[in-house]
Amino acid sequence: MYSTPVSNRLHIGIFGRRNVGKSSLINAITGQSLAIVSEIPGTTTDPVYKTMEILPIGPCMLIDTAGIDDEGVLGKERVEKTQGVLRKTDVGLIVVEPGMKIGNFENELVKIFKEKKLPYLFVINKCDIGDDTDILEEIEKLPAKFIGVSSKTLFGIEELKKEIMEIAPADWSPVPLVKDIIKAGDTIILVCPIDSAMPQGRLILPQVQVLRDVLDANAVAYVTKETALPCVMENLKKAPRLVITDSQVFETVKDMIPEDIPLTSFSVIFARHKGDLAAYIKGVEAVETLADGDEILIAEACTHHVQPEDIGRSKIPTWLLNRTGKDLVFDVTAGGEFKKDLSRYKMIITCGACMVNRREMMHRVNAAEKAGVPITNYGILIAHLSGILDRVVAPFNFEL
Repeated sequence: MYSTPVSNRLHIGIFGRRNVGKSSLINAITGQSLAIVSEIPGTTTDPVYKTMEILPIGPCMLIDTAGIDDEGVLGKERVEKTQGVLRKTDVGLIVVEPGMKIGNFENELVKIFKEKKLPYLFVINKCDIGDDTDILEEIEKLPAKFIGVSSKTLFGIEELKKEIMEIAPADWSPVPLVKDIIKAGDTIILVCPIDSAMPQGRLILPQVQVLRDVLDANAVAYVTKETALPCVMENLKKAPRLVITDSQVFETVKDMIPEDIPLTSFSVIFARHKGDLAAYIKGVEAVETLADGDEILIAEACTHHVQPEDIGRSKIPTWLLNRTGKDLVFDVTAGGEFKKDLSRYKMIITCGACMVNRREMMHRVNAAEKAGVPITNYGILIAHLSGILDRVVAPFNFEL
């Protein structure tokens, strides 16, 4: 369970006013004292993330948020972070308590969940210490699903877990990486170049996840650097079913692999796995219309130590400047940050998104679409610049 990447877990956001018992609820669900509990309103300042497993859904991420009615400057920052959690939430729990009234805070959350088509559930906490008749009547008027619990006595907690399973969206999990396009016994070559940007002593997460997906399909995996790829090809008695490479070495690898052997990259795989492959392919066409002064947003989904050979901050800008011959302006965001106002950009280029869930990536894709800004990802862009885009999307039965 603990080896499951955070980005591949069902994200359950817990929302509500200050001191309704959100942190206590997380502790009750997990059976551990993980979140700070205090009678002082506003104890939770930043969203707190806790990984666990709720069977039969599997690995999940519980997100304890700051009270949405926080006041003052610091309170405003907390609320903004809480709103950021909504971008990655798959299931929402709105926590209330007996004696309170449904107000603007709860109504706004319901509105957001409905707009985003996210399943949600009212959780009436502290049922052991108050009469929940009034709050029940208000929730029923919305109307909305609800369940009564007590984080102190654990009343209703198991029922709550079952209800989460019931309302979890069927499509919350990303599409497969590659196991739906390969079969048992297939030979798959993974080309993993080693440069200064690679972490010491290990492969990067997308490579590890794809390798595991290949093994889960009972296929045979060969892992090599691009420099040893010709040797691997020569030693194989039968042509590989698929070659998967790092996008950065497309120019090198494409000439080593005969055209009749399917070729793609880790980033292109993640374009389909986490984002919208069709939107990325359409968005990459914007490269050919860029002009002097155009601003391009490079959107990284993680934070990392920037190396001289950094793909997003060095290589891609250089390749685009060389390709277009235009004086382009590049802006970079990293981690959970994503620009609210995208109107000034002519193009958005996102990474493979191995560190965020599909809900967050689709938020970015939808935000770009709403702003009318073309969006693509690293692998699709590099394939386009290398003139092999049609080839690297063909394994997914996608024709240009």
